[in-house]
Amino acid sequence: MLEHVPNWLGHMLHNVRAGHSKLVIVQEEVVRTDAYLALSSPAFANGARLPERFTADGEGVSPPLLWGEPPAGTASLALIVEDPDAPAASPLVHAIVWNLPADERRLAEGAIAVDDGGARDGRDVGRNSYFFEGWLPPDPPTGHGRHDYVFQLFALSETARLGSNPGRSELVGALAGRVLAAGMLVGTYSRGEDAPIAAEQRAGDYGAGTMA
Repeated sequence: MLEHVPNWLGHMLHNVRAGHSKLVIVQEEVVRTDAYLALSSPAFANGARLPERFTADGEGVSPPLLWGEPPAGTASLALIVEDPDAPAASPLVHAIVWNLPADERRLAEGAIAVDDGGARDGRDVGRNSYFFEGWLPPDPPTGHGRHDYVFQLFALSETARLGSNPGRSELVGALAGRVLAAGMLVGTYSRGEDAPIAAEQRAGDYGAGTMA
């Protein structure tokens, strides 16, 4: 959609951004602990460019994710992916996954998709900023510069009851007072500027097939 924004308009909007200070993970009422939960991806390094496969310029599937052992007492995990560089008042939500089992340690490539009210194990894919379930592929305006896509994972002491397909505001309310540990992973993407992809990030080099 935003690939059709004129390059000149993207450049003019370069400084119009929601801001990293509005990410869920930095909200005082959400995270009140220093406990860290390691979060990574076999498809891209922290701070590196997302392979096109996971964006609106490629297949548009969600990337594979891996994480470490959560703290004792973790009842479930929750994930939100936001773009704080979107030219909007608030970060653009690209994905929400709620009620991941405490013993889960990964999400396979393409796992963030329509689930029609949740899976058998209780997990539920929520609404992105376009008001539909699943992964909203990165689609930054041409010429707007680099966007950060911030994957934020939370280990929760208890799982609040949420309606089907929770959105950002519901998630933030449910996280408050329940976060035992948190982790973050940043992938970047841009259009209309030089942004070479490292050889190890090119499609096929990250062994996505092992994540199925």
